[in-house]
Amino acid sequence: MNAFARTLGLTCLLCACSGTSVTPDAPTTPALRPQEAVQAFLAEYDRQLAEYGTAASLAAWDAYTSGDPAHFATYAAHTERLMHFHSDAARLAQIDAFLDHSEALDPLQVRALHVARLAHLEHQLPAQTLAELVAASTAIEQVFNTFRGTYQGQPQPNNTLLGILANATDEEERHQAWLALKEVGHAVAPQLIALAKLRNAGATQLGFANYWDMQLRMQDFDPAELVALFEEIDRVTREPFARVKAEIDAEVAQRLGLTPRELMPWHYDNPFFQSPPPAAALNLDTFFEHRPKEEIVEIARAFFAHIGTPIDAVIANSDLWEREGKDQHAYAFSIDRADDVRTLLNIRPTADWMDTMLHEQGHAIYDLGVDRSLPYLLRAPAHAFTTEGIAMAFGALARDPAWLATFAKVPIDAIEAVAPAIFEQQRREQLLFARWTLVMFNFERALYEDPDQDLNRLWWDMVERFQGLRRPLDRDAADWASKPHFTIAPVYYHNYMLGEVFAAQLRATLGDPSDAALPWFERPNLARHLAERVFAPGMRLPWSDFVTAATGQPLSPVFFVAELTPPAAQ
Repeated sequence: MNAFARTLGLTCLLCACSGTSVTPDAPTTPALRPQEAVQAFLAEYDRQLAEYGTAASLAAWDAYTSGDPAHFATYAAHTERLMHFHSDAARLAQIDAFLDHSEALDPLQVRALHVARLAHLEHQLPAQTLAELVAASTAIEQVFNTFRGTYQGQPQPNNTLLGILANATDEEERHQAWLALKEVGHAVAPQLIALAKLRNAGATQLGFANYWDMQLRMQDFDPAELVALFEEIDRVTREPFARVKAEIDAEVAQRLGLTPRELMPWHYDNPFFQSPPPAAALNLDTFFEHRPKEEIVEIARAFFAHIGTPIDAVIANSDLWEREGKDQHAYAFSIDRADDVRTLLNIRPTADWMDTMLHEQGHAIYDLGVDRSLPYLLRAPAHAFTTEGIAMAFGALARDPAWLATFAKVPIDAIEAVAPAIFEQQRREQLLFARWTLVMFNFERALYEDPDQDLNRLWWDMVERFQGLRRPLDRDAADWASKPHFTIAPVYYHNYMLGEVFAAQLRATLGDPSDAALPWFERPNLARHLAERVFAPGMRLPWSDFVTAATGQPLSPVFFVAELTPPAAQ
């Protein structure tokens, strides 16, 4: 995940930025021509954005890598200052005045003003309200950062609990590990509901239906169009998912000595069923589990150097290993929107962490590849979902037979023996992830429409509907709240699904037609295509225009759906 959309709330800016007020009249004098006036205004705004953005990014990094309350307090202060910076009503009025005469401006100036306007709109609230929003969110983030679920009387990190779900065959051990992974939901649910109400209050004060509606509009989405797209994803994935789910249930039941009708959520490897367990004939962990964890890093380093996007500087600045207090997830941080790009991981020698290492470095090379001549304001990925798409495309290579043979040095005979199972596993992963995003998208929409409804029940209603899981009998717990995205990346999860759609479209359109037979990551002009068409443009264009320019056509789920079709049926 790109850290800045998630941590600092500027979903259209994708990076930390804060500062003091810019006096709109200072750079804008009658003697200046329109383009000159706007350029002076944007230059001062951009200067402060860069200065305080870097400081805020560093504060976020210190908080997430340490869990130290003092660092979280500093992080909260920077976030509040960021919100205050963008709450300047006079500056917003000046931006609107400039945009009223956009026909006299350079297109890049118009784009910068549009992005700046979105950054300001959601923060036109009283200082006290902004402070309350930051304090509430940061307090929950700190709980997630330091919480360890209790298993057999001892607090355990998520990696250990996930390992139990992946390997244990004892019913009680699996159940207790699953419960431990859900404990944090009980700890934060009341605060999350209060935060949702506070967010809604701010959004309605600004004229939006609720916070969900506001956030989508701030991300340049039409909520109705996005709802329609997810309804289409539901329709096209429902039947193939049902078939795959039946296959998975038969395999899991056989492995655990149960019948499919007896399966409960803790019988699957992932606590949210957002990814499938290894197929019966496949366990990709066997390709990594006997290696030192450091080799995961070296494999990624060699691969990205091979394709012409070296990550040595990123690795040197990154925090890669588990320790107490550190956030247990994974993120990419573009500290200064220039050379200082870092990643936070908790690597173990598993296929999932190979995927995650490649994923986060995908974010990193995107951040590093944005045209440095762009102003700080626009020196970021085109949209949250485009950087997620790049990251997902690279992460998926950890399950690509050709990549495993070439870069992970897995013996060819071992790869050939499981290649069909790998392709089937990839299809399963795309289907399960699509159904999981339907849960997140629809639940979060409902959460902000009515935070006082029975959210515990609603969660399992949606899990049953979209994922086909059985709810635990008589369970009334805030399992939904154990997903950190509701706090640290609110109204963001749709960008992962759109990222998958974008990634499929990129895989289908990268390179020349004569390269189509090659794996996409081995196409001769890959680095040039990514650099020129995907990375360098930054936020120069609205996301819809960017996707068309990068892939030759508007964003469409047709390529994602095509990848769900088994090779024999194509």
